[in-house]
Amino acid sequence: MYVIPADRETPVQEMFTSIARSYDLNNTLLSFGLHHLWKQLTVRESRLPFGGRAADLCAGTCDIAALLARQAGPQGHVDALDLNAGMLAVGARKLRQEELDGRVTITQGNAETLPFASHAYDAVTVGFGIRNVVNRARAFGEMHRILKPGGRAVCLEFSRPVNPMWRALYEFYNFTLLPRIGTVVSRDSTRVYEYLPASIKAMPDQETLADIMRGAGFSRVTYRNLCGGIVALHVGVK
Repeated sequence: MYVIPADRETPVQEMFTSIARSYDLNNTLLSFGLHHLWKQLTVRESRLPFGGRAADLCAGTCDIAALLARQAGPQGHVDALDLNAGMLAVGARKLRQEELDGRVTITQGNAETLPFASHAYDAVTVGFGIRNVVNRARAFGEMHRILKPGGRAVCLEFSRPVNPMWRALYEFYNFTLLPRIGTVVSRDSTRVYEYLPASIKAMPDQETLADIMRGAGFSRVTYRNLCGGIVALHVGVK
């Protein structure tokens, strides 16, 4: 079984760089296309107003950033931030192809120390990235800082299936099938598709993650289980 290194930032970023070009294809295959629906729900829950401003953290290849840009419209703006330059390069190409690059600013940076002004955003999102953040409490604190009063933080992340039988089936898929499929499709040898299920297993459960958000200052924190808790959508209000 893959063991997540204590000092994981550099090795994790190296792994994600190695799969950047095949990341979107693998996401679609491994989630049976459901990740598109989950990301749409994330943007809907952000309640980003037309003409509003949003930040998407751990933006990866900018799927959520693109959806936010469409929701905000031509007068709005989105800041997309990620540590990994390779993933952001793929995202930048997608934004240009979709003619959204003028509405999205891409920044390479760490979710724990955001280079954004306080009280500046109507919504902040993070999709499938908070589990890769070393200090989640600090990252949620930063999200709270940059939001306007009344702004919403939405976190989409793999979580803990609530049904024991469903959980057992999911873990078989996660630890047995996913690494094999992901490695074949990406032609990757850096063990990233062993890291991913290990990082999912190490994630706090739904209630614990909600408590972390409350500890960072968020109120009215709720979560919604998707696919029986395989994925959870957490929302907090500043």
